[in-house]
Amino acid sequence: MIEFQTMFPVMVATDLEALKHFYGSVFGFSAVFYDPSFYLHLVSPSNGVQLGFMVPNHESQPAFLHARMVTEGYVLSFEVSDAKKVFQQVTDLALEVVMPLKDEVWGQRHFMIKDPAGIRIDIIEHFEAAQK
Repeated sequence: MIEFQTMFPVMVATDLEALKHFYGSVFGFSAVFYDPSFYLHLVSPSNGVQLGFMVPNHESQPAFLHARMVTEGYVLSFEVSDAKKVFQQVTDLALEVVMPLKDEVWGQRHFMIKDPAGIRIDIIEHFEAAQK
């Protein structure tokens, strides 16, 4: 078994400045490394969650990392304690909602927004599902 210390996705996207601003102002992430010509690494000071963003076509990377990420079929999920409250915050911030707030029968209340790179973010609250 391989033991690891942490895990984070690295997404290939353009406009690292817009992503830095979005994740910092909306979710409170801090940039621990930022070179706008290459890479952005974010860490949430409140819980240690990490995200990485790299520009496409960077000469230091292998060819398979040169393409901008295809965002269809990809989602980041952020669990919150009160999805209704967060939905109101998102509405107040005029963020792009791509799936409205809804309750699922399996015990999840959630909605989705989109970041500046087109990556969908699922904001999730778990609750006790009704027994059948």
